[in-house]
Amino acid sequence: MIHAFLNLHKPTGITAHDCISRARKLLNQKKVGHSGTLDPMATGVLPIAIGNCTRLLRFLPEGKAYKATVRFGITTNTDDTEGEVLTDQECPHLRLIDAEKLIPLFLGKIQQSPPAFSAIQVNGVRLYDLARAGLPVEVPIRTVEVYKIVVLGWREGNFPELDLAIACGSGTYIRAIARDLGEHLKCGATLCRLERTFSNGFDISNSITFEQISSQNLAQNPNHNSLISPDLALKHLDLVELAADSARRWTQGQLLSPEQYLNQDSENLNSEDQSPNLYRRIYSQSQFLGIAKIHDQKLAPIVVFPT
Repeated sequence: MIHAFLNLHKPTGITAHDCISRARKLLNQKKVGHSGTLDPMATGVLPIAIGNCTRLLRFLPEGKAYKATVRFGITTNTDDTEGEVLTDQECPHLRLIDAEKLIPLFLGKIQQSPPAFSAIQVNGVRLYDLARAGLPVEVPIRTVEVYKIVVLGWREGNFPELDLAIACGSGTYIRAIARDLGEHLKCGATLCRLERTFSNGFDISNSITFEQISSQNLAQNPNHNSLISPDLALKHLDLVELAADSARRWTQGQLLSPEQYLNQDSENLNSEDQSPNLYRRIYSQSQFLGIAKIHDQKLAPIVVFPT
């Protein structure tokens, strides 16, 4: 069995679910999951969890980054070029400075209306299922956070294109940013290219393709450096090293009081109020045991990793 993470470079034209199915076959593993879905047209980083690491996906660090291309003058029902064209309005006189002036509107914590064709659920039904069925779609407004937007390029023409680098929090739809930018410019816009360059601690510079997974024979080589251990994937969490007896009791579900900790790396382990992150990596004799949460100043097991 493999228990690790994989930094997959998703190709265009397939869904994240398709990626999981293909990864299962290539790795010969049943338990495979992913963090942060990507639309079929999008490429780039798709964090994959294998084996028992599927239980650790929710503890990966926050933060995503993208390279996106916005095409002005066109709107679609999906807010990207995969959808049905709704309006087609040439705008050759649009200038880069016109778009640049509006970028501050999309920075910080903003209210965003996700695309109608999205995986968000309303009353247990995904929005894209409602949209495909031709039913009315009431898209809930969400608060998302955009940390940074940088202009990478501009191409003039009847349908000008703007290249952007965007760093943002989870739940942000780049398609919605493209759509809303076009609405502010009164010419319409849609997303025509999207590459995720960073997600949950994984960078595109270290991502690998399906072809590399196959050529590296990862299914028969569980110690290959392309497979990322929980130690590395969760390094943003403080660690606690437990003595053997404390470790045994912790893995059995017992809560440990502060005096039972050993070799604490964080000064804030005993204070919920001061700690920016309540979760900890738990080790004993340098072996990863799982994830704990500081609760009532005690070390409570959340995920016990089988040894």
